[in-house]
Amino acid sequence: MKDLYPSRIKGMPSILERKEPIIHNSTPEDGPLPQKELDFYEKNGYLFKQNFFSEEEVKVLQKELQRNMHDNQSSDAPSVIRETGGDEIRSVFDIHNNDEFFQDLSSDQRIVNIAEQLLGSQVYINQSRINFKPGFKGKGFYWHSDFETWHMEDGMPNMRAVSCSIILTDNYSYNGPLLLIPGSHNYFVQCVGETPEDHFKQSLKMQSLGVPDHDSINWLLKKGGRIDSATGPAGSVLFFESNTMHGSNGNISPMPRSNVFFVFNSIKNKLVEPFADVSARPEFVANRTNVKAIQPKQFNIGKRKVSMNQ
Repeated sequence: MKDLYPSRIKGMPSILERKEPIIHNSTPEDGPLPQKELDFYEKNGYLFKQNFFSEEEVKVLQKELQRNMHDNQSSDAPSVIRETGGDEIRSVFDIHNNDEFFQDLSSDQRIVNIAEQLLGSQVYINQSRINFKPGFKGKGFYWHSDFETWHMEDGMPNMRAVSCSIILTDNYSYNGPLLLIPGSHNYFVQCVGETPEDHFKQSLKMQSLGVPDHDSINWLLKKGGRIDSATGPAGSVLFFESNTMHGSNGNISPMPRSNVFFVFNSIKNKLVEPFADVSARPEFVANRTNVKAIQPKQFNIGKRKVSMNQ
């Protein structure tokens, strides 16, 4: 397969124009988003929907978040990622396969139908995780395009995926919210450096390879004109394009910042061999086996009873 977006190069990186559509022939009749929101997503590379889930649902979501953290507190599973130099949980991956509640949440028709509308096809979960950013200790995520890593290390052929971040704690300007450069999804920034085997073991804790150079970030910022911050109450949802440049600061406030993260990939965009000529990352990071299109369903979150495993 031809590599449309070469990266991890030697020498000076280039900025390449996107080679495919952002909205894949969808109209308001194809899903819940009106034309105004489709246009906003196409222009900016993201869509933030405040209070997407009700207060009752948010309470259950927050309890499930704490239950999952409790269940994994002593886990040494490779899917449980801890902060560098500490024991705090940074992320728990593959929750749509390993946790019944979050498996149901990943097929909730309210979010799946939006993903299908944006991508113009049925979708499947390429990656899922919970991100914990505790008060005082939560580390940041440097500027990056998810697609660059998914393309080079997982073998995602094209930019036909959307990330869905469900905010489970109030996001303020001071507790490390996601930052996005609007319009950056229109350009692919090449990154410098050769990818080592098992790079994920380091990058999931702190990514230093597959990140853009300062000049490219400055160029994108001048194009976009601003940096947007995904701040809002718990229960809001952020949809952002796979190639949108984003990152977040560390959290030195007392207020935790946590979210559930589902990557919806088009069923027409399944993973192939990694373009970085390395072994594919493990299944818990990038799903490539037994891939099936999600069948959207109603999920009554408010009726869920939460119990802690002892």
